[in-house]
Amino acid sequence: MGTAMFPLGAVLFPHTPLALRIFEERYLVMLGRLLDETDPSFGVVLIERGSETGGGDQRFAVGTMAQLSHVVPQAGQMQIVARGTERFEVTGWLDDAPYPRADVRALPDLEWNDALAPLLEEAERIVRRVLGRAQQFGGTRWDAEVELSEEPLPRAWQIAAIAPIGELDQMELLRSATLGGLLRATIDLTLAAEPLLADPVPDGVIVVDDEDEDDDSL
Repeated sequence: MGTAMFPLGAVLFPHTPLALRIFEERYLVMLGRLLDETDPSFGVVLIERGSETGGGDQRFAVGTMAQLSHVVPQAGQMQIVARGTERFEVTGWLDDAPYPRADVRALPDLEWNDALAPLLEEAERIVRRVLGRAQQFGGTRWDAEVELSEEPLPRAWQIAAIAPIGELDQMELLRSATLGGLLRATIDLTLAAEPLLADPVPDGVIVVDDEDEDDDSL
């Protein structure tokens, strides 16, 4: 059977919301089947080459499971909100019939250590500062004052998610083997991106709006 998959032009992180408008027939079929399940979830992977619609895309092998929380029917489409849970690695792609599916294995959860608290604070300070600067040039998904989880592990992932960096850098963060490595890489990649913030956003960049609930929190 395999796991239902949704390749996107964006990276989903654990503990982070994702809002989508589903209109392709294959994904409407997928959603209908998921809603018959007790715990409806699907995998999200970044598209390496190709586009979100029409199929034929090439995909990265590491992604994040997304648990459905809201489904709102609209004319000819569905508005959904999901939330990232555990990371996974694709061990094999199955036929895209009637929608993308893959065999996956869960990746180990990262572990929190209280000794990482100063690094967590530094990463958040740098990301919020650079994100605030990025807002001056437009094209940012997140507000610099976005509310984050009080729990340190989800907060670390959310800091990585709001960092104003490109999708390939986000993939590097998603592949992190340790929480310390995630936080250090978040700092390094955010600082490396800061000098580029004055450049205009390239054509074709996909921004997925956060429509989780009615506030600006993660």
